[in-house]
Amino acid sequence: MKNPLPHIIRQQTLWISPERCIFWEEENTLLVADLHLGKSGHFRKEGIGIPQSVYKADLQRLMAQLYLYKADRLIIAGDFTHSTANKELELFQRWRKDFSSLHIDLVKGNHDILENDWYQSAAIRVHEWKMHAGPFLFLHDLKAEKELSSAEKKAYRFAGHLHPAVSLKGKGKQSLRFPCFYFTADYAILPAFSRFTGGYPVQPSKDELIFALVDDGIVRMP
Repeated sequence: MKNPLPHIIRQQTLWISPERCIFWEEENTLLVADLHLGKSGHFRKEGIGIPQSVYKADLQRLMAQLYLYKADRLIIAGDFTHSTANKELELFQRWRKDFSSLHIDLVKGNHDILENDWYQSAAIRVHEWKMHAGPFLFLHDLKAEKELSSAEKKAYRFAGHLHPAVSLKGKGKQSLRFPCFYFTADYAILPAFSRFTGGYPVQPSKDELIFALVDDGIVRMP
């Protein structure tokens, strides 16, 4: 795995990880979006043979990042789970016991439809659609910005939902698409933490910044 890259926003140090997450140094907090836990199990219910190893690999990556940064807190910008409860979410409950001291905040996304009792049993603090932390505001979908107050809009916003991806083109007109972190002056969109997702193409302007995730490394694109 390649090393993370530092990025400063509002005098806060953010370490951009090639494992599709951000470590917020000042708050000892890991930031992620769109884990879609249980998605492969949901597909198997529908008769599509997605192996459970896909889900386990995502959970192991999350565990590795928490160990690497020794994070005290995990903030999830929506779509923590994918659908209704299944056996894969039972595995998460067992995983959670190994990280019982970790504080988890979830800003609900459109796929987070489990009953409140499930989140309580997993010791997850749920925020219906927004959450403040330091100079930042966390949402799932940036479309919710229209509901923010003028004061809230002054905070730098983090969101997920889009699963942003960027295309890199070669001289022979070949093109490859990679997941990315997408930073503007006012907000950032995190890549889907789960590798079992699609990608929405983004086209940054010259004043925006992309961190493309390529071969377990990061390519910074001004």
